[in-house]
Amino acid sequence: MTRRRVLCLSGSLRRSSANTAVLEAARQLAPDTLELELYAGLGSLPLFNPDDEVEPLPATVQALRSAVGRSDALLIACPEYAHGVPGAFKNLLDWLVGSLEFPGRPVALLNTSGRGSFHAQAALREILGTMSAPLLESACMTVPLAGTGCEVGAILGNQARSAELRGVLAALAAELSIA
Repeated sequence: MTRRRVLCLSGSLRRSSANTAVLEAARQLAPDTLELELYAGLGSLPLFNPDDEVEPLPATVQALRSAVGRSDALLIACPEYAHGVPGAFKNLLDWLVGSLEFPGRPVALLNTSGRGSFHAQAALREILGTMSAPLLESACMTVPLAGTGCEVGAILGNQARSAELRGVLAALAAELSIA
């Protein structure tokens, strides 16, 4: 059995983030065929400047690109701020635009907002398409969670949320077994 590596990217810098919590819950619920790794360097990336995209790259950028390169797919949970993708997460994506590791990397999206957050998701889909990332539609879903104060234990303790996440992970595993 080949385990597929999935890099989980949270678009939130909050200490108590629903986006990070849902990715951590997914990591704990992952089937044996998937190995989920939660990327924790979002806040340490320097601001993107094309003039700085030369060797040697900043160590945090190289670590991000290496993590993407080791993965078979990305699982992204990103909040919406002011009808868009948060600046820190857009910065992360900007550092991947010129990389050799990102193009063609399959992506699944989790939307944790139950309040109709769709502007950021639409923008994220546009950005990822521009970056040549195929979206794994069967593994994209909205998992409505409270925005702040959401904890991993509460997600895991909720049978409906856990079942939804297991469904997303099963779809992700199925997509990756075809690839």
